[in-house]
Amino acid sequence: MMISNRRSRRTVTAVALGSVLALAATGCGDDGSGAGGGKGAEGSGTGKIVFWDNNGGVRTDAWKAIIADFEKANPKIDVEYVGIPATDYQSKVDTAIQGGGLPDVGGVGAAMLAGFAAQNALEPLDDRLAKSSLNGKLNKDMVTSVRSAGGGDGKLYSVPTSANNGVLYYRSDLFEKAGLDEPATWDAFYEAAEKLTDAKKNEFGYTIRGGAGSIAQALDAMYGQSGITSFWDASGEKTTVNDPRNVKALEKYAGLFKKVTPAADLNNDFTKMVAQWDSGTIGMLNHNLGSYQDHVKALGTDKFRGIPQPTLADGKRVQVSNPVDGIGLFKNSKNKEAAWKFIEFATSHAQNSTFNEAAGQVPANNDAAEDAWIAKAEPTKLAAAALTDGSTTIVQLPYYLPDWNTISKADNEPNFQKVLNGDMSAEEFLDTVAGQLNEAQAEWRQRNG
Repeated sequence: MMISNRRSRRTVTAVALGSVLALAATGCGDDGSGAGGGKGAEGSGTGKIVFWDNNGGVRTDAWKAIIADFEKANPKIDVEYVGIPATDYQSKVDTAIQGGGLPDVGGVGAAMLAGFAAQNALEPLDDRLAKSSLNGKLNKDMVTSVRSAGGGDGKLYSVPTSANNGVLYYRSDLFEKAGLDEPATWDAFYEAAEKLTDAKKNEFGYTIRGGAGSIAQALDAMYGQSGITSFWDASGEKTTVNDPRNVKALEKYAGLFKKVTPAADLNNDFTKMVAQWDSGTIGMLNHNLGSYQDHVKALGTDKFRGIPQPTLADGKRVQVSNPVDGIGLFKNSKNKEAAWKFIEFATSHAQNSTFNEAAGQVPANNDAAEDAWIAKAEPTKLAAAALTDGSTTIVQLPYYLPDWNTISKADNEPNFQKVLNGDMSAEEFLDTVAGQLNEAQAEWRQRNG
């Protein structure tokens, strides 16, 4: 049923997009913020540009500081900042692609890149980067990641700003009080979750993500425990998501809900989950590097630690890939020259370092990645080491699938809540997800040979 719904939605989107493009051809969308697929214009390199932040609220202060510095260095360019919550960003961009109102430039992470590129909404940036002072200054792996996520044509549609990584944050003060070792293995994680829980005192061992963004966290827990190291089988046609080992892992993980977690977790997105952990007496939280500074502000540096995801008993760590974030230039922009100047500035050494220090993430600019603050931010330092010391295998998620972001979010988050509540089995849930992924993979392979 859900697969047919996805087909219907793509059909409706295609019809709507075709109608919008027809209108654009007759002169609509000339305000510089029209529908996807318009050619736009280079512009004068001065005047106003609109920037959409894909994590508004969380990163607003950092972006406003960058914008202020940019406008000081480029007094003839005015940047209008629009902060959009991460949970709303894809739908807002998709709506603007179909009906008009796109910005000149905006956050475009790898997870949603293919969907936007498939709608012809983004400007290829290869030639601009080749002529830019940024050429050779960006992390090659991050560039490769966003390039491969673009949908299969090999073009660069987003300039990377940062890389994230999954982190297990734990209250070191509570662990010490309970006489527990750090939750470095999955066995230690489950033991601590149980021992730190006293529901009558409103004390819980863990907070689980049941709201927006829940699927990515569940995938990390599944593959981390099953030890499966590839998202597709040997044929490349069938996903391993519903492998029996992953089903068993999800059953155990989802079984934590309301036993060692607050009941409110059912609807928690990352902002609510992080706020709840920072203000309460919850032992552990799975999130990523991005919330490190929030924890420092709430708890200081002596009450918690952030370590790489747990390992199996043999020391093997498997985790799913975190999407590289970046900035894209929307094709319909009537001021591409000015928009590109902003992208160059934002990903330059000083600005990229400032942004990632605030975000607690790994900079895309190679010079920024050498700055002293990284060694002082323990979770970032440990994450970088775990990714380079041979202990970690990354399961690459299929960001290149145009349907990936929808399948891994809107299509299945409500069903994951049913799993938590016991209204749907883990096997049924994962079989549904696998069916959608296999169909999307077949379509992608057919289009891309």
